[in-house]
Amino acid sequence: MAMTRRLHYALLALTGILVAGLVALVVTVYLLLQPERFTAMLQEQAAKAGLELSLASPASPTLFPRPALELQGLTLTAQGASMPILLAANGRLALPWSTLFGGPTVISRLEIDAPRVDLDALQAWLSSLPSGSAGAPNIPRIDTGVRIARGTLVRGNQLLLRDFSLDAGSLLTGQPFPLVVSAKDAGGTAMQLRLTATPRIQGNALQLNDINLDFSRGTTLSMQLTGEAHWHGAADAAATLAGSLDEADAGRYDISLGLTPANQSDPLLLALKLDGPGNHVDLRLPPLAVARWWSHIGDTEGPRLDPPPGSGHIDAATFDMAGVHVEGLHLELAPAPAASTAKPAAPATSDTQ
Repeated sequence: MAMTRRLHYALLALTGILVAGLVALVVTVYLLLQPERFTAMLQEQAAKAGLELSLASPASPTLFPRPALELQGLTLTAQGASMPILLAANGRLALPWSTLFGGPTVISRLEIDAPRVDLDALQAWLSSLPSGSAGAPNIPRIDTGVRIARGTLVRGNQLLLRDFSLDAGSLLTGQPFPLVVSAKDAGGTAMQLRLTATPRIQGNALQLNDINLDFSRGTTLSMQLTGEAHWHGAADAAATLAGSLDEADAGRYDISLGLTPANQSDPLLLALKLDGPGNHVDLRLPPLAVARWWSHIGDTEGPRLDPPPGSGHIDAATFDMAGVHVEGLHLELAPAPAASTAKPAAPATSDTQ
C-alpha cells in the first residue's frame, strides 16, 4: 500500500514537471516568435519596393499546427499614394521552427484571403519604378508555396475579375515552380492559367527557364506557350514565348510574344505576332496602356471604337468585340506623334494700298 502511494505521488510529480516544462516551452517559443520582428521585416521589404504595408491590428502569433503569424486587415499602398493597391481581409505567414531559434528569416507558406487589387493603383506604382536596378533581384524563399483565395481585380469601381484564386508551389532557386491561377470575368466566364518555370539568379538577373504556359477561357479558347524570360529588377523585364492558340469557331493559330524592357524614352513593350486562318496580327503594344484601353471597351455609355495604343497592323476575316461585328477588317496602328516644339507660323498680312 505504501509502495502504491509512493508510485502515485511520483507519477503526479512527473506529470507536474512535464506540464510545467511544456508550458515553459510554449511560452518560450511564443516569445521567440516575436511578431513585431516579422512585421518589421515585411514592411522593410515593401519599403524597398516603394510600397507601404499596414495592418488593421498587430500580427497575432500561433504555434499549432506550425508556427505562424495571423495578419488582419492588410493594406498595401504605393508611397505617397492615396489609393491602395491591395486590400485583404486577412493573411497568414507560416514559419519554420528553425527561424524561431535564430535561423534565417524564411517564410514556409503565404496565404491571403479575399484580396482586392486595384489595377489603376498598380499601374501608377509600376509607372513610378525606375527602368533598371543595381544588383541581382532577390528571390524570396517560400518553402511550401502561396495560396490566394476569393480575390477580386478592379479598376476604380469597375469589376474586372472575381473569384480570383492562386495556388503556387515551392519557390526555390533552381527548382521547378508551379503556378495555377483561376478567375471569372465580369460576365461570369471562367478562365485558368497554368504555369511552370525554373527560377535562377544569373549575374544580375532573375532568369526564368523552361517556361510552359497553358491558358483557357471558357470552353472555346485555349493557348499553349513555351519560352524564357529574365528580370533585372524594377521595370527591366524581357521574355520570348512561342506556341499556339486554338479558338473553337476560328481554328488554330501560331503565336509568338516578345517583351522588351522600358528605357528612358519607351515604355515596356509587348511584340505580338499571330498567324492563322484568315487572320494575321503583327503588333507592338505597351501592356499597361492597353489594359487601360481594354477596361473602357464595355463602358455603359457604349463601346469604345478607338484603336488600342501601339503600332503594327491587324488583318482579320471577321472581328467581334463588345457586340460589334466587322468583316474584312484591316487596321493600321501608329504611335502617337510627339508633341511639336516648332513655333506657329505668323499670320499672313495683306497690303491695303
